[in-house]
Formats: sequence, C-alpha cells, structure tokens
Amino acid sequence: MNNHEIDFKLHGDDMQFVEVELDPNETVIAEAGALMMMEDGIVMETIFGDGSKGGGSGIMGKLIGAGKRVITGESLFMTTFTNQGTGKRHVSFASPYPGKIIPMDLSTLGGKVICQKDAFLAAAKGVSIGIEFQRKLGTGFFGGEGFIMQKLEGDGLAFIHAGGTLYRKNLQKGEVLRVDTGCLVAMTADVDYNIEMVSGVKTALFGGEGLFFATLRGPGSVWIQSLPFSRLASRVFAAAPQNPAGRSQGEGSVAGGLFDLLGGK
Repeated sequence: MNNHEIDFKLHGDDMQFVEVELDPNETVIAEAGALMMMEDGIVMETIFGDGSKGGGSGIMGKLIGAGKRVITGESLFMTTFTNQGTGKRHVSFASPYPGKIIPMDLSTLGGKVICQKDAFLAAAKGVSIGIEFQRKLGTGFFGGEGFIMQKLEGDGLAFIHAGGTLYRKNLQKGEVLRVDTGCLVAMTADVDYNIEMVSGVKTALFGGEGLFFATLRGPGSVWIQSLPFSRLASRVFAAAPQNPAGRSQGEGSVAGGLFDLLGGK
C-alpha cells in the first residue's frame, strides 16, 4: 500500500459529513474549507499541490501538481490533517451542499477514478489528484462541465460528494448511456467518455436540457447525481425577486427572505 490506510464513518442523510479515524502518524488530505471538526492531537498543515509523491518531490514537481489544480479551477493549496497523538483521533469533513458523500476504495476500482472537477472532498495521503482532458477539445470547450475533469489515482480511500440522490450504474461492454453533463459525477477509467451535441435544432433550443450531453460507453461504472449544484443555483436565482424594491412586505416569503439574507433591502 502506497496510501495511508484510514477508517471512516458517514453521518447524516441529505447533509452528510464523513468522520475519518486516524491512527498515530496517519494523514488525510482535504480541499481547503472542507473541515468540520477535529480532535486534539491532530495537526493541520497547508501544503502546495496535493501532497502526493507523483510528479516529483522537488520544486518543479510541486509546481506541476499545483498547476494541475489551477487548471481544474481549484485552489493552489490543500490541507493535510496528521494524527501526532498516541492514540486514535478523529477529523470530520462536511459536504458543501445537500447531497451524498461517496467513499471510493481506489484499490478496487482499478487504481483510478475520473470525477467532476469540483467533486473531490478528501482522501488518504498518497492519493494523486490530477486532470483528465477530454480528447475532442472542440466539443469539450462547449460542453461545460465535460471539458476538464479530475482524476484520482492511487490505492487508498477517496471521498467525493454529489448533489441530490446518487445513482451508480454498472455498464456492460458496449452498453451506452447518455447523461446531462452536470449530472455526471464520476466514472472508472475503463469507461469510454465523449461529449455530443443534442440532435435537432428545436430540441436544442426549446428542450430546456442544454445543448450537450455526455455519452458513456461500457464496460465500467458511472456515478450520477440527481441535482447538480449549477442547477440548484440557477433555480434559486430564478426564484429571487427581479424587482425587490417594488415587492410588497408579504410577497414571496422564501425568495424574499433569501434576498434579504444576501444583502437586499
């Protein structure tokens, strides 16, 4: 094993958090801002890149690792949590929006999983977090979430999060599944992945489902979310009052309250 062997427990249903148990000198890495709580004896440290050994151990290796994270839209830095005590200690990480946290044992998934660029939450130290480019750059640029995805490599545990309800589908060889690009959370490396434009002008313009979808061809496993954060955010924005100064006091209590919370008058 090249990765630290960590134990974990999931808490909650729709607003989950994961509690990771660390033995002495074990370390877990996480996205900045993912921490919920940690016990005494755990030391937190900010690192440049993802903390894995991939890409070299010198300055250039660290710059390459950090550069990969910038391309995927993530921070240059990550945070490590190391148990420097004498007994077991616990640290917990929370998902940033309603949905599910998915534990993935990379050793049982071929050592590599490809996921949406904002899906990664935490992982055992040693897991490499890189980028996975879509082969056809033209459709990738216009496919929104489908162009650049993250790849998690190693033989340890990784945790990713998804919005709404999560569904895992195992594709047989040659089986094809078409998915909204925002609903695709992750897939194993053996799944053939492409982005295609919706056929038919009327469907593309008036169907309300976007111009592109992801085409997945088996064999392999894919994880699909029912509520992408982008979809949730667009619905909240659409429900907000467009003319808040002219609305009545009792109008749109939920949307109005959200507007006031965000700084509206």
